[in-house]
This record gives sequence, structure tokens and C-alpha cells, in this order.
Amino acid sequence: MLCSISHLPFISQKDIDNYSKGNIKHKKLNDRSKSKGDFLKESEKGVKLNFDLTTEQEIIRNSVRKFAEKEIAPVALELDEKEEFSAELTKKMGEIGLFGMFVSEEYEGQAMDYLSYIIAVEEIARVDGSQAATIAAGNSLGIGPIYYFGTEDQKKRYLPKLCSGEALWGFGLTEANAGSDAGGSRTNAVLDGDEWVINGSKIFITNAACEMTMGVTVQAITGISPNGKPEYTCFLVEHGTKGFKAVPMHKKMMWRASNTAELYFDDVRIPKENILGKKGDGFHQMLKTLDGGRLSIGAMGLGGAQGAYEAALRYSKEREQFGQPICKFQAIAFKLADCALEIECARNLLYKACWLKDQGRPFEKEAAMSKLCCSEVMGRVANHAVQIHGGYGLMKEYNVERFYRDQKLLDIGEGTSEIQRIVISRYIGC
Repeated sequence: MLCSISHLPFISQKDIDNYSKGNIKHKKLNDRSKSKGDFLKESEKGVKLNFDLTTEQEIIRNSVRKFAEKEIAPVALELDEKEEFSAELTKKMGEIGLFGMFVSEEYEGQAMDYLSYIIAVEEIARVDGSQAATIAAGNSLGIGPIYYFGTEDQKKRYLPKLCSGEALWGFGLTEANAGSDAGGSRTNAVLDGDEWVINGSKIFITNAACEMTMGVTVQAITGISPNGKPEYTCFLVEHGTKGFKAVPMHKKMMWRASNTAELYFDDVRIPKENILGKKGDGFHQMLKTLDGGRLSIGAMGLGGAQGAYEAALRYSKEREQFGQPICKFQAIAFKLADCALEIECARNLLYKACWLKDQGRPFEKEAAMSKLCCSEVMGRVANHAVQIHGGYGLMKEYNVERFYRDQKLLDIGEGTSEIQRIVISRYIGC
């Protein structure tokens, strides 16, 4: 059940009134042959299938889309070219409620369902992957672990600032020799009296080294489990802690306007109470975090595919060759038809996975499927979009060039496409 959205900064009472009166068109139950009451009666009997978004979700999509087109689109090319993280733009995204969307109001969150959050990420990614990465990582990887596994004191200390967009938080998992093989981690933590002492390093950590970064969650080895494998525990490390250094990474091919960092821990001492959850819970926390994160990566793929497809369709109607718009040629029309088909399939799969999560049902298999599907769909759509643009698709002044570059990270981050196939194969009993 969605909470009221009237408190969200980007939702006006006029929006709500217009939807209630039917002044804004969208698919509604009463547009069909049966009344809303009939559908509700059937729902009570167990009929669950309904592809309509709720009024709240429709408003969120439209509001975030308008924001992205007004605030992000005009500066996306410049920020990408300069490889510049924009604190100003990030704070604006915070002001309209894009951080902490699934967090309860108790911690200054927006108290929305997970699908609403995913729709917001999708709409930002439709315009720019870098800003979508800031939102996706800020929520799924930064806010999520603290919200789901943190103590009450930790939640009250960190979440209000993170949910307002006043600050960001990183999630330190990947290491130079520990990507797909998480067992290759070397960062360790030793308890010394009332303090944990952390040594090691992390790499490719989003939102971890900018002026807005408040701290990071870091996974470290804290011993050996009964099965002989390393025991992992997560810790909260604030910026400014002695021995902790975060270094921005540059010269990236993609997400050039998002903040990516290397983290170094040299005898970093933190209070014993900065442990996240219990000693030895780190591996479980990592898996749960990545399950939710895969949905946001899927949303980035879906949104990016939508943006690239729309750009290609628009260009194909404007560009003329041999006396007619190129969209009239079957070779181009079929490419666009394939794009529309794949995007529709990807959206249905991703939304179903989010629905399962919101229902409290197992969604891990569908999360892996969604991440894999949406990532690879964007790859194919972006490739078609560049091809349809011809030589212009290779120029930075056309957004499809950026979509093409930004997509590649989706095949790699938060579990490569190969790892997703391993996950799926295990769920189906291979």
C-alpha cells in the first residue's frame, strides 16, 4: 500500500486533483468494460494481474521526466565533456525527493514503494546515465544497507541527511583483485579493544569521493567461518577518519559526470559500534544489497534504452535520403520496431521484479534477469540508434553517442552479465 504522496516536493496538489478528476489521461480501471468496483471485487477473489501504474506512480514518472528534461538535459553534455560531478544538480535531485524514496518518513524518507523509485531512476536515465548513477547508487548502495541493517542510532545519525540529498554515502565492496570473485577480498578489520582497525583498499566506488560524501560502508574480512571460508563484516566509516583516504577516478569512458573513487584504509580506527549489523553478516548484507541494486541497474538500462530509441526515432523522421524520411525505409523501420519490442519486454520484466519485491515475495531470480535483460537491451538499442544516426551518431553533440558509451558499464557493474547468467542458471536448477 503506497503512502500519501502529497508531501513529496515535486508533487503539487494540482497534480493530484487533475489525476483524480481525470484531466490527465492515463490508463485507468474504469476506462474498460468493467467498473472499478467490479475489478476490486475480482481482486478480492484473487485476480491480481493489472498492468496499470497507480496514480502516484504516473505522477512520479511525469514529474521526474519534466525535471530531467528541464534541469539535466541542458547541462548533461557539458558535465560529461568536463568529467565533472555536479553537487548543485545532485542537491536539486535531493530537493525534489529522489533520495530515500523507499525509506520511511521516520528517517526523512519519501515512504514510496520500490517500483516508484525504479520509475524515477528510469526517467533520469532516459536523459543522462551519470545522474541516474548518482541516484541509483545513492539509494540502493548508500542508503539501503544502513536502512535495512543499521541500528536505530545509525539510522537516525545518517539517514536524514542522505534522504534529503544533503549528503552521499558509498558502498565499498569491489577491490583490485576482487571483482566477480568476492572471495578475493583482502581488506580486513581487527577488533582492538573498543575499536575496529581496518586495512586495505577498494576501487570503482560510486559517490565515495566528492564534496558531498559523508562516508562509506566497507566490507572487510574479520575472521574465518566454520566452513573455512573468510568471514565478512560491514562497517560504517565517516569521511575525515584518520587513515582513510578517498581518491576520485578520472578518464572514464562512461558515467563521466558521476563520482567514482578508490578507497584506502591505513590502520583506520573506528568505534566498535560502527559495525553494520552483526559480525559475520557482511556477505549476507552484500547479497541483499546487490539484489536491490540490480533492479536500479535494470532501470538505468531501461531508461537509457528508451532515451536512445526516442532519439533515433525522432532523427529518423527528420533525416531525409532519396526523397523521404529514412524511417520509411524498411531497414530503418525494422530496427526501430525491434527497439520498441525489446524495450516493452524489458519494462514488463523489470516491473514484475519490483512488484515481487514490494509484495514481500522472492525476487532474486527476477532481479538478475531484469539486470541482464535491461542492460543488454540498452546495448542493442544504443547500437541501432548510432547506426540510424550514421556519422552524426559518432559525434558528441548527439546524445546517442553518450548513451552508447554509458551502456557498457551496465554489462559489468553490480555483477557482470556472465555472473547474472550463473545466478539465473542456479535458480532454474542447473
